Amino acid sequence: MKKQAFNPYLPSWEYVPDGEPYVFGDRVYIYGSHDFFNGHVFCLGDYVCWSAPVDDLSDWRYEGVIYPKTSDPLNRDAKMCLYAPDVTVGPDGRYYLYYVLDHVSVVSVAVCDTPAGRYEFYGYVHYADGTRLGEKVGDEPQFDPGVLTEGDRTYLYTGFCGRGDKSRTGAMATVLGPDMLTIAEPPVFVAPGCEYGAGTSFLGHEFFEAPSIRKTGDTYYFVYSSVVMHELCYATSKSPTKDFVYGGVLVSNCDLHIDTYKPANLPMAYGANNHGSMVEIAGQWYIFYHRHTNGTWYSRQACAEKLEILQDGSVLQAEITSCGLNAGPLLGEGEYPAYIACHLFTDTPSVYVGDDRFPRVVQDGRDGDEEPGYIANMKDSATAGFKYFACKGVKEIRIKVRGYAAGLFEVRTGWDKEALAQIEVVNSNVWEEYGAPVAIPDGIQAIYLTYRGNGKASLGSFTLCV
Repeated sequence: MKKQAFNPYLPSWEYVPDGEPYVFGDRVYIYGSHDFFNGHVFCLGDYVCWSAPVDDLSDWRYEGVIYPKTSDPLNRDAKMCLYAPDVTVGPDGRYYLYYVLDHVSVVSVAVCDTPAGRYEFYGYVHYADGTRLGEKVGDEPQFDPGVLTEGDRTYLYTGFCGRGDKSRTGAMATVLGPDMLTIAEPPVFVAPGCEYGAGTSFLGHEFFEAPSIRKTGDTYYFVYSSVVMHELCYATSKSPTKDFVYGGVLVSNCDLHIDTYKPANLPMAYGANNHGSMVEIAGQWYIFYHRHTNGTWYSRQACAEKLEILQDGSVLQAEITSCGLNAGPLLGEGEYPAYIACHLFTDTPSVYVGDDRFPRVVQDGRDGDEEPGYIANMKDSATAGFKYFACKGVKEIRIKVRGYAAGLFEVRTGWDKEALAQIEVVNSNVWEEYGAPVAIPDGIQAIYLTYRGNGKASLGSFTLCV
């Protein structure tokens, strides 16, 4: 690798949530919606694409805008947003982009000759009589398309099921013919929403949104966001349109359920909705997902973690880290930006994105300004956690801090461990560097920085010195 890989794996000023990763040739491509920094709603931008060599997941390249929001005939005035898309290769070898606009209930399709070229509007998914899917009597609204093509059949998965809405049954699978638009088999339900989960294997983790589909061997993996929103779950079947059985949680963007280093019900970050999928890259499986920044739901960033699929086909839940796509732990020396914190919390636990009491990842400037991210609003007890580092001979830690804050930062190697050092900070409206000697034990370690004091600090980076 040319350099180390972090979470988020794209630049700190880029906001591409709902990631659908695919390997085409010798590169992995990420397709998603496009949030803005400090955006007021989801998905304000045009579709963009990033890609990286399969043998260097630190080297992400911006492919540019692949589909402007005004390309759809229903959205020439740009008043609607492009929600989460998915891409598949059709029987003709072309690349097909499926999406839904935010105020309509039909599935749009665009097409391109290359994975990351300029896609052109192609049409709407429809029945043989021309009626668009989502507009026929009895159709449920279409949302969040996920697609998989096998031969001349494309399986289209859609749906959204909120609490209390019995009109939404669950996730749907629709079979399309070789033209990628015409319905060959009408929708069937493959996973229940929360109003219909009783008596099923999905109870407590029913389908909410974000359907995605992958296949390995003879097993289909249906990936989705559950009714609790912060988790991506999976179900498996030998058929693409029936008999799916709940499998478990793939990842939670607040690390709920993980009990290896904390109680299972303790959140370690501020979660909210989630969307992503699985992909195998150079023999290793990963789960791609997103995190929330700026203290809102509307500025989401792309993250990924390694997955372990067991011999029986079950998948272990991935722990959220700062080093997701890296070949292993990060080097235990040098300067690291604070925005790669995988854990962010205070003494008041919160599963979901909260209010002004809580720290948050932000940037200076406006959306599009290539300003580095940092952690703001670190009030008393605010903690930033970073995982993992291969430490050897670390003797000092230094931090860059800004803000009207008078207090100190405690340094730990675990969220509940004793402090190994204290770094005093003072009021300043510019970035200042402070340090303290520390003896970090050799081995793979986490780094936790907790602010204690008055005011609120911003944390720009930390440096491990050997």
